[in-house]
Amino acid sequence: MKRVLFVDDEPALLEGLRRRLYRAKSKWEMNFVGNAALAIEQLEAMPYDAIVTDMRMARMDGAQLLEVASEKSPETIRIVLSGYSEERQVLRLVPLAHQYIAKPCEAERLEQVIERCVQLQELLREPRVRAAVGRLRQLPALPRVYSRLREVIVREDATAEEVAQVIAADPAVTAKVLHVVNSAFFRHARPISRIEQAVVHLGFNAIRNLALSAEVFCAWREVQVPQGFEPEKLQKHARNVAAGARALAEKCAWADDALLAGLLHDIGYWVLLQQCPEDVGRAVELAEERGIALCDAEREVLDATHAEVGAYLLGLWGLPYPILEAVAFHHDPRPAAQTEFDLLAAVAVAQALVADTEPRRSELAHQDSPSPLDEHYFAGLVAPFDWAEAVRRVGEACTHEEDL
Repeated sequence: MKRVLFVDDEPALLEGLRRRLYRAKSKWEMNFVGNAALAIEQLEAMPYDAIVTDMRMARMDGAQLLEVASEKSPETIRIVLSGYSEERQVLRLVPLAHQYIAKPCEAERLEQVIERCVQLQELLREPRVRAAVGRLRQLPALPRVYSRLREVIVREDATAEEVAQVIAADPAVTAKVLHVVNSAFFRHARPISRIEQAVVHLGFNAIRNLALSAEVFCAWREVQVPQGFEPEKLQKHARNVAAGARALAEKCAWADDALLAGLLHDIGYWVLLQQCPEDVGRAVELAEERGIALCDAEREVLDATHAEVGAYLLGLWGLPYPILEAVAFHHDPRPAAQTEFDLLAAVAVAQALVADTEPRRSELAHQDSPSPLDEHYFAGLVAPFDWAEAVRRVGEACTHEEDL
């Protein structure tokens, strides 16, 4: 049974939560405490799957509590339930809270958010890896993209399209902007997957404050990374896969989602190379020594793959399920129940075709066994075009991306 901790220093509100969530007692063990100090005692005494806290509390507020929680219990999913929306203070929560839910909130909505978050733990079962994700506060952005965003966002004549193009140049910046817009950090959460739409919804002021926040973005750590996993190469691969997935999804209603999922498909490496780079190095060495696929080596070393790590993080941040599925299964879609050419197929095929043009990635991806992503897989999806056309589209999209 999942264990959830609720924190609010207003007794009436806390009791109201207890009553409204009474029906959830069959699936969750719930504890309700009246201040941050008691919450910390609970976190020290036993493991919790999720903590739900108010923001404004005496002595220690919600942001301070979640900072302690991220250190003492990094596996615990951190959710804020608050009516407090002053932008400067809310920005303190962006690096700390996985989800922000605005008050007033219907019990059904709160229950859905909590349930969705705790169910994600089935995707990433290894506690050590969940803790690594839970400790993550900042995402590393490439310096040139970060500098360009700061330059553009302060211009009076900047357009939402121009800002979105800069954001889309870096998966880390894209992921954080989508995190904020899909949670109610600035009042109303909306299911948004288009970057330009996110920019318009948040507004230039919020984007500017995010870009200028040292607590949200950081420089890449000076650590030794395996060949082919340097930040610039990771970004280039992500942009090519995004372009390829978008080309495969041409004229489909979900074409914008394909672009976003392609850009974010390897975001798990952004986490792993910051939190446990030695494990990534060991996985690469193991793949080379045994002649096995890198994903198989990652599972031996971490009991998880970068794909699952990325999907888990994006799920905590509230991104739509089709994007999570595409990220989680982009190396092998077979565990997913596919009956047609869809978002997952577009990202998986684009990733496989792009990787085949990158010697290092191709070597690590297909070491001992053939990829399941070939013309036979594609034909089984009854796609609107054949494999040769898929290869052509991805190739042209990558060539165009190189020319930009």
